[in-house]
Amino acid sequence: MDNFSLNGTAVPQVAGDATGSGGAGGSSELPVRAVHRAATELRRGTPVLLMTSASSLVLLPAEVASARGLNEFTALAQGRRVLLLAPTRAAALLRRPIPTARRADGAEPAAVALRLPNGLWNPPALQGLADPTLPQAPPIDPDALVEVPSGASAALTLAKLARLLPAMIAAPAVAGAAERLPRLGLLAVNAASVSSYPGEIATTLTRVAEARVPLEDAPDSRIVAYRAADAGLEHLAILVGDPEKRPAPLVRLHSECFTGDLLGSLRCDCGPQLRGAIRRMAEEGAGVLLYLAQEGRGIGLVNKLRAYALQERGLDTLDANRALGWGADERDFLVAATMLEDLGMRELRLLTNNPDKVAALAACGLTVKRQSHFFAANGVNDGYLATKARRFGHLLG
Repeated sequence: MDNFSLNGTAVPQVAGDATGSGGAGGSSELPVRAVHRAATELRRGTPVLLMTSASSLVLLPAEVASARGLNEFTALAQGRRVLLLAPTRAAALLRRPIPTARRADGAEPAAVALRLPNGLWNPPALQGLADPTLPQAPPIDPDALVEVPSGASAALTLAKLARLLPAMIAAPAVAGAAERLPRLGLLAVNAASVSSYPGEIATTLTRVAEARVPLEDAPDSRIVAYRAADAGLEHLAILVGDPEKRPAPLVRLHSECFTGDLLGSLRCDCGPQLRGAIRRMAEEGAGVLLYLAQEGRGIGLVNKLRAYALQERGLDTLDANRALGWGADERDFLVAATMLEDLGMRELRLLTNNPDKVAALAACGLTVKRQSHFFAANGVNDGYLATKARRFGHLLG
């Protein structure tokens, strides 16, 4: 593989960010805010500077690359530019497995780097390389694999936080890039803060609103809204009756599903699970349903629709997510544990068929007993449910 030479000059600290998970004075809100702002800039197609301990990378998401964004990227970059991808997406482009060593825990590496020919450094080509639902991208030279730069994993994490496809253009930053950012109106963020963001943001959830909202199947209901320090996605707790007074109330962790919950899509079982959980809680007299902003197992609505398009071509749920460069399940249930702690619920009966939810809450110190929550196939979602059982280990029936 070719060597990827990074600028070894130390980069000064950027205001509003801090090395590691905390900031000056013990505040964790500054790095959280910096990561959220960087993800927002990337969604707009604006380059961001990613800093590691002794180097820096200029980043631009391939999905939203434009002529303007590429010009701004070039103005801050030096040395070889590469396309950072998840190994699954890179393998599809190379038409062969990625010959990279697995980590000590057996997992595949978080990112690989490809050197592209000059003819592919334009917005349409880059978007095609990032998105497998677009017309098939041209095959990439098998020798395009190069050494992965420091910070590559954090770079793809930033793309995911922005709900973009994990495909990022990267290059070493020119010396003094950090000092030029304010004049250019661009941002910098620390790689350590990006890596710690998913866990840290969950612990900053606070209640911001509460109201009584009678529901069709549960007239005695309240909704409590939670917001994190980045003021980004909000999560809801739907309380039926007074579950706080029950020793082990019924609880359902429900990831939002626009297509199933609102439109009644037959592709999944989310709508029946949502309404069925509320009915069951009403029959028992109490329960809490956490409505989590984790659409599509954490990949977001747009990417879920892309996954649907790939499923129309024959992939199942798991393989479709991975073909997009995402993990099979990107959700973090620390958010749910934080909400339950705030509601005073440390012992619960969890309505779920997913053993991973039980394990995740138990790992956070909660006492969990699983309650089956199965709804029969409808003739459209048969394959979806079969994949849940066969590849995700759900306990159906």
